Amino acid sequence: MRSAYLRMADAKSHTTYPRPLRAKEIDLLESVLPSDRSGYGEYRDLIAKMVVLGQGRRGKGNLVLGFTGDVADTTSPLASVIAYGVVQTTQDSYSVTVREYVGNQIDIEIVSGAGEEIPDHFEEKRRWTYSTWAPGMVSPASGLRVREVPIADHLVLAIAGEEKRLWVHDRKTGMNLLIPITNFYNELMLYKNIRDPKVALASRMFFENLPSFSDSDLRAAFIAYNKLRRKVDLSVYETATTSAGTGSWIRRLFRRQP
Repeated sequence: MRSAYLRMADAKSHTTYPRPLRAKEIDLLESVLPSDRSGYGEYRDLIAKMVVLGQGRRGKGNLVLGFTGDVADTTSPLASVIAYGVVQTTQDSYSVTVREYVGNQIDIEIVSGAGEEIPDHFEEKRRWTYSTWAPGMVSPASGLRVREVPIADHLVLAIAGEEKRLWVHDRKTGMNLLIPITNFYNELMLYKNIRDPKVALASRMFFENLPSFSDSDLRAAFIAYNKLRRKVDLSVYETATTSAGTGSWIRRLFRRQP
């Protein structure tokens, strides 16, 4: 076990912005940005040149990184997650999230699982991150088997059913890009032409019903999802389509939900 030191600013502190990243913040960020993956290495290089512009919209532990002279953007939609991991301690667990570089800024979060202030001192037990996963490996979080669905020559969709996570692995960059389940599930329902609202609107059922979906189903759903919310370049593979009638029906159905 290792002892670690972490001091985070909150909205009521006397911290002024911009400020440099603190040594422990850099350490935790780099733990989810492995240097031996080219895509994550680029993020390391970017962050090394950045400062903390201010707090993000999600509160405690959410920071916006950018370049000196810029102003933190807290109004644009949150970017996609490109790295995620957890530091487990004897008292609590702290999650580390890095979002996509957009508009010359990077949104990060280092937060307590219990919603508490991160203490100045804690005793660390374990670190893990999805960023280290590669095809053939078990899940870094649970140590359990991951279902792998080939998408293209360099892309694999990974599904960790026990922890209810899915991500796409890009062999070219080594990056694992997390995918929000709801939007992916919507595209899967469109592809399968499932119209029952009790099923089509219940994304929580995806992992329960995972064995019933073929690799072809999941591949087509991802290609359709990627056309709407691009994660990777799939221009030569984007052939999955759904009929206009089915698509129009289910999108109207989703718009009626509160």
